[in-house]
Amino acid sequence: QTLDGIYMTALVESGEVIQGLGERILGRVALEDVKDPISGEVLVRSGEEIDEEKVAKITDAGIERVLIRSVLTCRARSGICAKCYGRDLARGNMVNLGEAVGVMAAQSIGEPGTQLTMRTFHIGGAAVRRAEQSSLENRTAGKVAFRNLQKVERSTKGKKYYIVMNRNAEIAIVDEEGRERGKYPLVYGAHILVEEGQHVEPNTTLAEWDPFSMSILSEVTGIVQFGDILQGVTMEEKTDEVTGLISRVIIESKDPDARPRISIKDPNDPERTLNKPGSQSMARYQLPVGAIVVVEEGQKVAAGDLLAKIPRETTKTKDITGGLPRVAELFEARKPKDVALIAEIDGVVRFGKDVKGKRRLIVEPEVGSPKEYLIPRGKHISVHEGEFVRAGEALMDGSPNPHDILRVLGEKELAKYLVNEIQEVYRLQGVKINDKHVEVVVRQMLKRVRVKDVGDTNFLVDDQVDRFAFEEENERVLAQGGRPAIGEPMLLGITKGALASDSFLSASSFQETTKVLTEAAIQGKVDRLQGLKENVIMGRLIPAGTGRKEYKRLDIEVERLEYEQPGQEQEQGQEPGVSELG
Repeated sequence: QTLDGIYMTALVESGEVIQGLGERILGRVALEDVKDPISGEVLVRSGEEIDEEKVAKITDAGIERVLIRSVLTCRARSGICAKCYGRDLARGNMVNLGEAVGVMAAQSIGEPGTQLTMRTFHIGGAAVRRAEQSSLENRTAGKVAFRNLQKVERSTKGKKYYIVMNRNAEIAIVDEEGRERGKYPLVYGAHILVEEGQHVEPNTTLAEWDPFSMSILSEVTGIVQFGDILQGVTMEEKTDEVTGLISRVIIESKDPDARPRISIKDPNDPERTLNKPGSQSMARYQLPVGAIVVVEEGQKVAAGDLLAKIPRETTKTKDITGGLPRVAELFEARKPKDVALIAEIDGVVRFGKDVKGKRRLIVEPEVGSPKEYLIPRGKHISVHEGEFVRAGEALMDGSPNPHDILRVLGEKELAKYLVNEIQEVYRLQGVKINDKHVEVVVRQMLKRVRVKDVGDTNFLVDDQVDRFAFEEENERVLAQGGRPAIGEPMLLGITKGALASDSFLSASSFQETTKVLTEAAIQGKVDRLQGLKENVIMGRLIPAGTGRKEYKRLDIEVERLEYEQPGQEQEQGQEPGVSELG
């Protein structure tokens, strides 16, 4: 019945393929036909398992993403269906009915967990500098197409290149039929080295950028004018000990209203600030603390020239929670220590008046009301005034809060984030875990809904109910012509999730026994003994493997085997018909 799935792509980190698409979809079931992009031939039919042979075909065809069925989107009420799970990795064929996939997932994640470190890592310094990605190479051959790109043309030593003037720009590689073979995001301020429509071979460098600083570029041609950039107040000159060069760095000011900025004035009318191209906003660029000013007052600049750069904090050492504490943090759905605010809507960034030492950041959408965020001073804001941000983009440095991701981007994005983050920790230790095991756990973390508006249902406001029970109740009410309840998905940590189980025997055997049993008694709960734990507690056969009711109904046929006449073996005192065991 499942009509929903997830798109699988190769896992790429800073330009390097960590896990190919083939490896990730092996043993999964396709949700829709996978077709060869050139010939249109169907490589995998919908509902078929993607085996080694089909993976080879998909890889040869150069397909970059495949829609597969996933545990995360499975609509089975109790447990999950075999098609959404795919191949049983222990046996190499489709999973059998009654396989305890939850236990298998827990063991697959728990066992390598014993190899994870308990310490906090210090990262940064010289070792990380080399690992930063500074250029973009394509993986497939084709024609270059620019998407959503604002650019300025430049040339040095007779070589022409373009400067990227906006964020969210992309380079796509398309084949002769015009189908996309690859899409790569472009960094603001990057230099594009290829032309639109140019044919490129694999591993051509498409763009380059400085990985150690973020640029603030002028969008218009005019004269530089400083605002609130005062020596010793908002700016100080620092001399580099190695090169002897002097750089002017913006510093934290005592005056809360000081706004260090660079404006671009009209060369013919020095009083008039020019407008940014295609908009009513002025060419005025706010400079955050730590920005290095690279232009002089009164200097003439052209569109695309560098005004200031903000060093990225790669060379500073910072503590990252690695290993087991990080996995626990993710599975328990805790709020990270240095949490990053994320934009809740698409819109343009503006800075308002500071409040109590906090920067006020406003995201203004094209339609609708703006959203305000207060960001503590000293935190590095990763967006600029006038920049367009999409919902879910981080506005400052730090780790996003998984609950925010769920609220803003929805369950699929959250599930993708959790799976990738958990896998990241294990990958650093050289441990390979199949995604589906992590998906099984994440599914359990997302199985409850909080009721926001009860409608005509029997729920109460702020009730935490099982997703399927919620949907069933809504269907019942709609069938009677009533108003359905409105709920929002919840992310429960695995401890809370286990306590919120429908079975009170299972929950009480885990933690807070007295509390769970008391509440169950007050509510007059009934335990239908559907899970494994409750059956173990009651001393019954567990409903997994051959203990499932499907296996009880099997008719057993006995085939009589005719034995050969016993030969020498019988003389040696062995039973007839029993072959010798090695």
